[in-house]
Amino acid sequence: MTAKFFKSSPRADMCPDSTLPEYAFIGRSNVGKSSLINMLTGQKGLAMTSSTPGKTMLINHFIIDATNPQQPTDGYFIVDLPGYGFALRGKREMDKLWNLISHYILDREQLTCLFVLIDIRHEPQKKDLDFLTFLGENGVPFSIVFTKADKLSRAKYMLNVHNYIEALKEQWEELPPYFITSSATRLGHDELLDYISNINKELKQ
Repeated sequence: MTAKFFKSSPRADMCPDSTLPEYAFIGRSNVGKSSLINMLTGQKGLAMTSSTPGKTMLINHFIIDATNPQQPTDGYFIVDLPGYGFALRGKREMDKLWNLISHYILDREQLTCLFVLIDIRHEPQKKDLDFLTFLGENGVPFSIVFTKADKLSRAKYMLNVHNYIEALKEQWEELPPYFITSSATRLGHDELLDYISNINKELKQ
């Protein structure tokens, strides 16, 4: 895999002028989004990790497997979106960030799949469940990515995933695909990339 930073955009309508598929990653603050992108691409410093939750304020595009990364006509984009947890932010800033996120999610035709990251260590959170409901109501294609599995025993994280799926079944007739990952141990690396690869193949048919 080749992966290069392509562009940062302060607004959805300023994202790259491209027809390539985009796989966007989003989650609450401190869910391990940048670490997961770095793990998937095999480049430690590609997506900048921050010790300050909620620091990402831009839509960051990374071009993957393009013959010409400067002017790509093939490959696809991985997109790092700001978090929706908005830790320690005022209302005006929260509204601005939600406007940025929602415009990308709802209006970006190139968005092929939105990966919603959820920290596997926690019980189902209302903010996450509400966000998934928002996606479902608006017909946004998404998958769930449970992160930080290395922080728990296998038995414990499988129990937490089970509880989460049960919570989703209360609202959803058909469940979205889900993946269990760890940036530290590379758990889920192949499964996620295979999933993206299979979608790309279907798009070309």
